[in-house]
Amino acid sequence: MTAANHVIYEQPLNERIRTFLRLEFLFLRINKALLGDSEQENRDVVDNLMNILSVFERNDLKSEIIKELERLISALSVLEGEPRVDSQMLGKLLFELDQIIDSLHINKEALGQELRNSEFLCGIRQRSIIPGGTCHFDMPGYHYWLRHVGFADRKRQLLAWSGQLSHIHNAIVTTLHLIRQSTDFSTATAVSGFYHHNLDVNQPNQLIRIQIPSEAKCFPVISAGKHRFTTRFMQFDIENRSQQVNEEIKFSLSCCSI
Repeated sequence: MTAANHVIYEQPLNERIRTFLRLEFLFLRINKALLGDSEQENRDVVDNLMNILSVFERNDLKSEIIKELERLISALSVLEGEPRVDSQMLGKLLFELDQIIDSLHINKEALGQELRNSEFLCGIRQRSIIPGGTCHFDMPGYHYWLRHVGFADRKRQLLAWSGQLSHIHNAIVTTLHLIRQSTDFSTATAVSGFYHHNLDVNQPNQLIRIQIPSEAKCFPVISAGKHRFTTRFMQFDIENRSQQVNEEIKFSLSCCSI
């Protein structure tokens, strides 16, 4: 993740958040590609939709999302009545989370089932496992759609396909936003490029976030477990294996738990 003056590196602390981050990455790529109208951008939308379907098949994702949302509702409900908490804003947030859960319960089909039912997309997905398998001579029908169907019609179809996953996208975005905002950044120092941190096992640790200046000539490699994590700051070298820096590195750290 990148902002104007800094870069944020993230490390998930459980498989559920790891999956959510991957889905967030794929949805961001779809949204970016939907801004364009070129053949390659249209292909990028379809490719990432196929990748999302693959993630769905490896996880009982609907159940995982609902469990996470219910966990967040339980954690946030404890704050009701706290004098320092905006009760109106909290109530609005809890209502929004309930609405997202309802939207997941309403659709009884498996996630992405409508996309799987499309013979057109099914053919693309089958060929996608082969490197270069969706080129023009392998899939003339796909080639026709990309080259001969008008942009407006293609865009309408791409939005319809991606829209079938909008409730999942909304759930992932909301969940990760709440987790990221649960803990502020604090200043930390890596001695000789190395940092060790013990986690509070009584807290529901979800995500580690490390923020460094954009001009920094190093990047963090995070190794995390349930009880602790370590970070080694490595000097980037595109030609050779990266080496740990041998100097003091000041950075910002957030151990997100909610």
